[in-house]
Amino acid sequence: MAKLLSCVLGPRLYKIYRERDSERAPSGVPETPTSVTTPPSSSWDTYYQPRALEKHADSILALASVFWSISYYSSPFAAFYLYRKGYLSLSKVVPFSHYAGTLLLLLAGVACLRGIGRWTNPQYRQFITILEATHRNQSAENKRQLANYNFDFKSWPVDFHWEEPSSRKESRGGPSRQGVALLRPEPLHRGTADTLLNRVKKLPCQITSYLVAHTLGRRMLYPGSVYLLQKALMPVLLQGQARLVEECNGRRAKLLAFDGNEIDTMFVDRRGSAEPQGQKLVICCEGNAGFYEVGCISTPLEAGYSVLGWNHPGFAGSTGVPFPQNEANAMDVVVQFAIHRLGFQPQDIIIYAWSIGGFTATWAAMSYPDISAVILDASFDDLVPLALKVMPDSWRGLVTRTVRQHLNLNNAEQLCRYQGPVLLIRRTKDEIITTTVPEDIMSNRGNDLLLKLLQYRYPRVMAEEGLRVVRQWLEASSQLEEGARGCPEACGWGRGKARSLTRLPSLPAQPRSTAVGRWRRTGAYPSSAPTRQNTGLTFPGVWGRTWMQTEGSSWPCFWLRSICTTLRPHTAPRSQPRTSRCPGTSSDHSGTRSERVGQEET
Repeated sequence: MAKLLSCVLGPRLYKIYRERDSERAPSGVPETPTSVTTPPSSSWDTYYQPRALEKHADSILALASVFWSISYYSSPFAAFYLYRKGYLSLSKVVPFSHYAGTLLLLLAGVACLRGIGRWTNPQYRQFITILEATHRNQSAENKRQLANYNFDFKSWPVDFHWEEPSSRKESRGGPSRQGVALLRPEPLHRGTADTLLNRVKKLPCQITSYLVAHTLGRRMLYPGSVYLLQKALMPVLLQGQARLVEECNGRRAKLLAFDGNEIDTMFVDRRGSAEPQGQKLVICCEGNAGFYEVGCISTPLEAGYSVLGWNHPGFAGSTGVPFPQNEANAMDVVVQFAIHRLGFQPQDIIIYAWSIGGFTATWAAMSYPDISAVILDASFDDLVPLALKVMPDSWRGLVTRTVRQHLNLNNAEQLCRYQGPVLLIRRTKDEIITTTVPEDIMSNRGNDLLLKLLQYRYPRVMAEEGLRVVRQWLEASSQLEEGARGCPEACGWGRGKARSLTRLPSLPAQPRSTAVGRWRRTGAYPSSAPTRQNTGLTFPGVWGRTWMQTEGSSWPCFWLRSICTTLRPHTAPRSQPRTSRCPGTSSDHSGTRSERVGQEET
């Protein structure tokens, strides 16, 4: 009876992963018996096949879930319509409640029938036995057996807690009541701006901003958190998880963040491979509709790096909602997991972000300054200009207030707090982070991210003249325009190929450097952190300002031209890579993040 109740209340089982080559016994040698009976070989190659009763009951419950989601999103309009028609009176509400109660009883009966169907299936009984054993004792053997199943992630046991590192509070002071620290906009105090009367006057605006942010704003900013979209993408996400587990030997884990959100992660360990880049860990931060199952995680995987992917709060298996504070809390526990559980040093961690993932990437760089490098692909400097682009001009004040108070993605401000290597990738046909049209390359907010970073690190170099020259180069949409938009001929800027940096005066050794350059998927991933030795380009922070005072004005011309050759704009349109298989598999890699541009390689 207890087993039947467990089947009724148990999670939905999606797939039983096929047996991995590393776990198979050699030919002619009998396999060692374990506590789990291996299913027939055919079942490893297909999804979990439920019995007819469980299958039909699951379909009914899934349909009810979709209808509930649609009703939830349309409830304000439905309530307004019912109110106008007079259906919200007590005489009409009581019969409606009876209908709703009857429907709930019917759905409960369907759930019981589904449990009976599961109970008659030996595969599900075997799975629920392993799941209960793992919740009682999270031994390595139980976790290994549980990893062979893909099921509703809500029932997955927690693998890492944010408080697990014993020295965390002593070394970093511990998070505050809300979570980890964020950079917040400074309040403006003008005369009696902070009086009680003024606060009362601002209260309606603050309530409106809160409602907009928690209803329409959050879903527009992170469409991947919408349940209907996740439901539509479920088959693709299941295929992506199967690819990572079966072909890349990925390990799934659940992390518990400070705010109680459960973060879904996938780790692929390449430290045992012969490739040296396997010792480096790339933490991937996906976009606003991206999931690690089908996101940018494939790029460092193909290059042989160890990779840790994770989903935003509210995306797929992760719980919560993707507000900036929750995002930072999630990123914090992911980095802590990489350091304290997976055993990577901060110097061996690279943060790679796509689009809106630049917020969590720059937060991690600001909070963990010892990480190896940061790579931002198709990211932006600030959310306010992009939000104003899609909203009416009459809403400018409301949009600005809502973003600053509830959705403040200040990537540039956070990135300026990081002094390590930074790699920026700009798309010249990006329709998302441009404030006018994709053809207007100067409206791409990636330009502003680069300019703010350079102005912060090199204020004397990026003065009026330096800023003008960089902007001229950023306006180039092709290599020919790039060569023509340089310094005057006397400086040698626009003449043919770039001058080699070896002709510059010797650069003093610096503990850290900044490489701002281009990175193509066809060229794989940087073999190590972008330093002077492997990129030929450094921008030492303090030295770059003092050298200008003593050596004259020829240095900026070389410096900006060097940026021109290394940070050549990509001509590929903004698009997520199609899912590709891991190295060593039979399928070809049809998806690419950017097309090959130019013949000259720096």
